[in-house]
Amino acid sequence: MQKNIKEEFISTLSHEIRTPLTSIKGFSQTMLNSWEVLDDEKKKEFLEIILNQSKRLINLVENVLNVARIDSNSSSLILTKVEINKLIQNCANMLKISNPEYKFNFELTKNELNCLIDSDKTQQILINILDNAIKYSINSKKIEIKTSNKLDFNVISIKNYGNYIEDDYLNKIFEKFYRIDSYIKSQAQGSGLGLYIAKSLVEKMQGKIEVISSKKEKFVEFLIYLPIYEVEKLTKNIGV
Repeated sequence: MQKNIKEEFISTLSHEIRTPLTSIKGFSQTMLNSWEVLDDEKKKEFLEIILNQSKRLINLVENVLNVARIDSNSSSLILTKVEINKLIQNCANMLKISNPEYKFNFELTKNELNCLIDSDKTQQILINILDNAIKYSINSKKIEIKTSNKLDFNVISIKNYGNYIEDDYLNKIFEKFYRIDSYIKSQAQGSGLGLYIAKSLVEKMQGKIEVISSKKEKFVEFLIYLPIYEVEKLTKNIGV
């Protein structure tokens, strides 16, 4: 069974790589062959497609490389004091540029939430979760982002509407390869590695991640728990 899942994953990954490459090649060839007859607006449109498909391909390659690092335990961390509210807004702003039709509603704490985390890895986690929320909120195009404090953790909530996850899938969606057989198989583009990477990196930073969903209200909410910054914790984790 596991072999079949991996084989289907490889097949899906091959398709995901081939699709942007075909677009990049096709539109580049069209521009080269028809440069003189294309107006500026059409040239800009084609270049934007090439850029977006290039970004998609880069993201896919980075995800595959990150999985390899995680599985080989060679993904190192640099733990520092990071203000999470500011990092969240920066990540959301990056995704807003390529997804202007989506509305991001923020409910962030007024006080600073300092975490003991790897800034680059946390940015990757947030982008993966936000990108996932965008993919599966096509019926509402609304994303809610909240932050709070709970015991030893600062908590990030990322919630999207218009879809839901059956209870049987809730404990499985973070598994590598599981996307292949899940309810989201054909609903959006992607290799299915983003959530696996996010969970692995969160846990590597001594945090945790969970997901809740409601069929009645049709929402999916990811909760990311990140350790609060304390000097004692920083000292303890030197050399991680």
